[in-house]
Amino acid sequence: MTAALYALRAGKSVMLLEKSAFGGQIAESPLVENIPSIASISGQEYASRLFDQISNLGVGFDMDNVTGIVKNDGYFTAQGEYGSYEARAVIIATGCRPRKLAIPGEEKFLGKGVSYCAVCDGAFYEGKEVAVIGDANSAIVYALSLSDLCKKVTVCTLFDKFFGEEAAVKVLLARPNVEVIHDVSATSFNGGESLESISFKRKDGSAFDLKADGCFVAIGQLPDNARFEGLVKLDGNGFILVDEGMGTTTEGIYAAGDCRQKKIRQVVAAESDGAIAALSAIDYLNKLDAAQS
Repeated sequence: MTAALYALRAGKSVMLLEKSAFGGQIAESPLVENIPSIASISGQEYASRLFDQISNLGVGFDMDNVTGIVKNDGYFTAQGEYGSYEARAVIIATGCRPRKLAIPGEEKFLGKGVSYCAVCDGAFYEGKEVAVIGDANSAIVYALSLSDLCKKVTVCTLFDKFFGEEAAVKVLLARPNVEVIHDVSATSFNGGESLESISFKRKDGSAFDLKADGCFVAIGQLPDNARFEGLVKLDGNGFILVDEGMGTTTEGIYAAGDCRQKKIRQVVAAESDGAIAALSAIDYLNKLDAAQS
């Protein structure tokens, strides 16, 4: 939507295609407090405000799931499940989704104790007891951040060790309010209106419940870019490779946000990508027009 905003303000015609809900991951966050100049807002309201802004500028939009893009005679055709859409430039902003545990209670307690972002939601658990599930760098960073706020942080790993940076692991293990439980797998989230405990199973088959006010799941991100593989280059994890201007390996196609290879996945970073991608696409279109005149 940020890319659409910049393109519309430059006088370009924009068609916004969305398969589920405008706003993506941010729309699922019950409260967002890290957007400059906005002290506190729900993710849904923030997405709605941005959608209203671009609607007032005349954005075209449709609900469809794009299954692929084809380039013909200088035009791109985005093929959806319900229709096809032509454009001279395309910005891919399909984001990515957190890898989920797929256990009972995960969906029920989403936003009510279960979270996939400690940066976004950690402050809501100040002084409380939380768990972090994961064993790589993201889980370690989450746990370190939460240990500054929470009464206790219990890190639960699938294997018998961490797979993150050794220096960060040493710092984490030195924190007095951090406990690590290795070699366990979560089997369910439990509670009434909000999360109260997490059930785990050990490698030997025995089970136990861990009391927790919140749980942060950090077991990876999943992109959804295989449908574009013929036009853009992907890294080994399926994320789109771009240059500084968000350009892909196909001229006229750009990628922005969490769908691209990057380290920081935050709403302001995604918006920045969108603005850069739009400005690059605008420049590309202007050069096409100049060459044809």
